[in-house]
Amino acid sequence: MKKSKSKLPAITTPPPGPRSRALFEQEQRYLAPGRQRISSLAGVAFDHGEGATLTDVDGNVYLDFFAGVAVASLGHGHPAMSKALAEQASRLMVGTFATPERAESFEELAQAAPQPLTRFHLYSGGAEAVEAALRAARSFTGKHEVVGFWGGFHGKTGGVIGLIGDESKQGYGPLQGGQYLVPYADCYRCPFKLEHPGCGMFCVDFARKQIRNSSAGAVAAVLVEPFQGTAGNVIPPDDFLPAVKQIARENDAVLIADEMITGFARTGKMWGVEHTGVRPDIMTVGKGMGSGFPVSGVLMTEEVAQARPFSKPSASSSSYGGNPLAAVAVGQTLRAIREENLVENSRSTGAILLARLRALQEKFEFVGDVRGRGLMIGIDLVRDRRTKEEVSRRVSEIIFHEALKRGLLVMGYFPRIRINPPLVITAEQAETGAAILDEVFTYVRDHVNWREA
Repeated sequence: MKKSKSKLPAITTPPPGPRSRALFEQEQRYLAPGRQRISSLAGVAFDHGEGATLTDVDGNVYLDFFAGVAVASLGHGHPAMSKALAEQASRLMVGTFATPERAESFEELAQAAPQPLTRFHLYSGGAEAVEAALRAARSFTGKHEVVGFWGGFHGKTGGVIGLIGDESKQGYGPLQGGQYLVPYADCYRCPFKLEHPGCGMFCVDFARKQIRNSSAGAVAAVLVEPFQGTAGNVIPPDDFLPAVKQIARENDAVLIADEMITGFARTGKMWGVEHTGVRPDIMTVGKGMGSGFPVSGVLMTEEVAQARPFSKPSASSSSYGGNPLAAVAVGQTLRAIREENLVENSRSTGAILLARLRALQEKFEFVGDVRGRGLMIGIDLVRDRRTKEEVSRRVSEIIFHEALKRGLLVMGYFPRIRINPPLVITAEQAETGAAILDEVFTYVRDHVNWREA
């Protein structure tokens, strides 16, 4: 994408404007409750996007630090993606038969995939891909149990909802058996009140004991995010993921790296596992994989791919998996990442943004922690830096709305702010977004009782 796409925020009508409110209410007459929190809170209706910005129906321009939860890798209105999808839609949209476009896309994915992950299946959503990965692991190992992590998120379908590492899974009835959760290395909020590296990776030793004492000794897979997204863009120490792989090996289990968020250049490298050199047996990918087109995938070794019953005809198929439109979206995303140097942009622009945000940690008492890799950054807001007690939900929502008023769309409605802009964001836009957060935090410091209960 050309550098001319470096638009900046411009608010002319306080959001949500009249046209946004009307469209929002029109939708509300039909939508069931439970939609994404960010769209409900904003109440804004968008007309179009351009690069790392979004324009609402009232003409306001926002800088996008949300990217549909790290989905819009190439930003909005990417010309090559738009052209490729339009041309493919006019020719062929459905089916999993071989086509020139599918063949090209699989070649692109094969070149980008970490070795030895040489076999792929495509699906339409993240949870579908994770469930497929678990079926593959069970077929390969002949075992059935799965180990996940506190703070983890791998989808909301029946086979994986029990692996959600927080209380949001409560209330849905019995969870699938044979699933165990152990602590993730969230060092800022260590559940054992220890500090790295002096802790000696106590969380990993605890995980070993938990597996030994709770499982039936039939662990098929250890499922882990290299960096946790839903938990608040949590960045574990570099020695954590290798230790997790060791746990998998000790249990004769496969290691599944869930790279739904961390994959496709998000973290300043093509894959999150590249930061530590860990090679998983299976990898799940999605979100930014199609830059907005709903597509996900499972990457696996040759040995895992051949395991039965996973490899039996139609045993791992999906009606929408790898259809011609999805294949084009994947191929075009990968070409753009390569041709536009978006891995490097994620690393360099992410470093600029992280430095600007860490300066806010020095300036504002309620900014407890700032962490990140590439364009995946997390901020913890606290009432007290010593106890690390989080600010209230009300304070977080004030931050979200104050940012929106200034033209910044960001996942700031929780005490753990998540920042994951499109990979095409420019340094100027990143600096502008950080400056807006500086303004918002100044407003909170001066006008909000942020220590309130």
